[in-house]
Amino acid sequence: MTNTENPAARPAEPSTARPPAGVIIGLDIGGTKTHGIRFEDGIAVADESAGSSNVQNVTRDEAARNIADLFARIGGGSVSQVYAGSGGIDTDEDAAALASLIQPHVPGARVTVVHDSRLLLAAGHASTGVAVIAGTGSAAWGRNSDGDEARAGGWGYLLGDEGSGYWLGREAVRHSLRQMNQGQPADQLTSALLQSCGVEHPNKLIALFHSPHTGRRFWAQQARHVVEAAAGGHPASQAMLDQAGRDLAGLALQVLDQLRITGPVILGGGLGMNVAPLQESFRRHLESAGVTDVRVLDQEPVFGVLQLVAEPA
Repeated sequence: MTNTENPAARPAEPSTARPPAGVIIGLDIGGTKTHGIRFEDGIAVADESAGSSNVQNVTRDEAARNIADLFARIGGGSVSQVYAGSGGIDTDEDAAALASLIQPHVPGARVTVVHDSRLLLAAGHASTGVAVIAGTGSAAWGRNSDGDEARAGGWGYLLGDEGSGYWLGREAVRHSLRQMNQGQPADQLTSALLQSCGVEHPNKLIALFHSPHTGRRFWAQQARHVVEAAAGGHPASQAMLDQAGRDLAGLALQVLDQLRITGPVILGGGLGMNVAPLQESFRRHLESAGVTDVRVLDQEPVFGVLQLVAEPA
């Protein structure tokens, strides 16, 4: 049985009931990896990761291979439900396409596919509020007590993804090219970026950036050089992280305004959960707008699955 839901479908209040019985598999599908957990009677018994199966980032064939790889390690068999959160789930058709890759590995199971921001809010133990993802990409999603929902961002790297890993990687390239155009020597950030990319001069970054051999994930991985340079006192990198926090706060404020709520706002994703200067900027810009209930997710989003599967049908 396949139940595909787009982000406009209603989530549930947090469940106070006992953990769901049976075998449930939760999937969190990001731009870099697919994180899967096998729950048996509410207990996590297997925790595995494979490559991304988000078809916005990889081909459908690669997504299918990565899902097969994950299920080979996490186990299929007698599964009652699979609950998958993924970026890029904007329509019922998006959800159905991903569910069709999952279903062959769990025949007879109910497969539910939602936007990954829903997992984040549930993992933050909240039934209302705004979830902000800062990972390979970025997006915000929220729900109020009336069941109204709203989103901001999540348009993909060509149209947005401000404050994301890809955005930071691209900004590092832009910084290096500006330095080159101004006749300045390679600084800390540019030197690290050139070494990581295997080129000797910033002008080589232009062709590499547009090359079919690099892509969203490659440039998102370069965000680490911005983080490291900022920690080393590099002013331009510090400014990039501050701008990332500002932009992510802006996404949250859009959703809060649409839903007419004041919080909580929960920040997740690889960058959001691990980069302290970005977190500080995010909090500061929200607090300046009067939003004080700001939290950083303290567990992986996939653990929100147990709350979501416990909701009434």
